[in-house]
Amino acid sequence: MITADRDTFRAALPEGGRMLGLDVGSKTVGTALCDAGWSFASPALLVRRTKFTADKAALVRLSAEQHVVGWVIGLPLNLDGSESPRSQSTRAFARNCADLPYPILLWDERWSTQAVTRALIEQDVSRAKRAERVDNLAAAYILQGAIDGLTLT
Repeated sequence: MITADRDTFRAALPEGGRMLGLDVGSKTVGTALCDAGWSFASPALLVRRTKFTADKAALVRLSAEQHVVGWVIGLPLNLDGSESPRSQSTRAFARNCADLPYPILLWDERWSTQAVTRALIEQDVSRAKRAERVDNLAAAYILQGAIDGLTLT
């Protein structure tokens, strides 16, 4: 099941359980995990994109190891909320994962990379280290927004 509606996603999940956040890029997939109580999200494994089947297998392995019950995938929309080529690519990625036993929530990620990059610059992190960390931190930012949206409504 793939949805952009948080109520539909919430209804498909068991009570509690870890979720996996994904920031899907063309070269990497940043990942993040939240605790079973849906309080906080933390960066996890960075998956370097190769073939889709290998990428998917790495994400399934991580999900199984961490007892994940649902996935939150960042949907990169244009600033005006319209779809972009990257949005379509992310939707295709989600559709190709729809056979997995995880409900998938597509979450608006318009500001995730900018917010994370700004925070790293404020912390005086070098450009090279920012490049290494930004995808996983963006995944954590996306997942935190989703769990806040699921628990605060």
